[in-house]
Amino acid sequence: MAATDSALDDLLWQVRATWVVAKKNVMVYYLKPPVLTFGVIFPLFFYLAFAAGHKAPAELMVPGIVAMALFFTASAVGPLVTPWERQARTYERLATSPASLSAILSGDILAGMAFGVLLSFVPLAVGLALTSAEITHPLVLLAGLLLGALAFSGLGVLLAAPATEGPSQVMMLSNLLRLPLIFVSGVFVPLAEMPAWGQWLSPLSPLSYCADLIRVGFGAEPYFSLALDLAALLCFTAASVIGAHFFHRKTRDRVI
Repeated sequence: MAATDSALDDLLWQVRATWVVAKKNVMVYYLKPPVLTFGVIFPLFFYLAFAAGHKAPAELMVPGIVAMALFFTASAVGPLVTPWERQARTYERLATSPASLSAILSGDILAGMAFGVLLSFVPLAVGLALTSAEITHPLVLLAGLLLGALAFSGLGVLLAAPATEGPSQVMMLSNLLRLPLIFVSGVFVPLAEMPAWGQWLSPLSPLSYCADLIRVGFGAEPYFSLALDLAALLCFTAASVIGAHFFHRKTRDRVI
């Protein structure tokens, strides 16, 4: 009985540590210029530049804008937190604290997820207000936003694993991966209209499944299936979390 109580107390302590880490990230890093640049400004102008050459109705562009905003914002915080911690010499203190590595990474993922979901509501609200786009399946849309933010935030934390103090180096790696994932995800061009090679590569991008769910939320027919979209996002999340835990542990062991 005592062992059970001790395990429960430890679990509750780690949950609290997760919350504290997430809160710290929100208060310290959300409004940092690189986060706003790579998470908000860059995807906005990136999409507008693409949309300027297309004559698709504005309401059809709303799901893609929401999906891409979610992808960039949810994955923007994670890659930068750890390099900044190393740069400020607070990483060692955090790594040697009673908080487990799982709690620290969970806090980073939770902060990125919240950042992505909150900011994705901005293009969503603007799209609903200024176009004729309508939400027909709110639960599917909500599932796409939440699971997509979770998967993208996990990917961002995984990309922060390299042992570097330079945020710019991590962001170069991050964009080197994120940009190809965007182009094969059907955000700009519907998957059914993409060339054969694009349709073959699209299942490799978690954004493909998130964008599919968001489009269904706005009344479109799914390209894959709802079950596959949900399962794929959960699998991408699990793979990112497992990979992040493995590589961050190797990096932490070298530091301490």
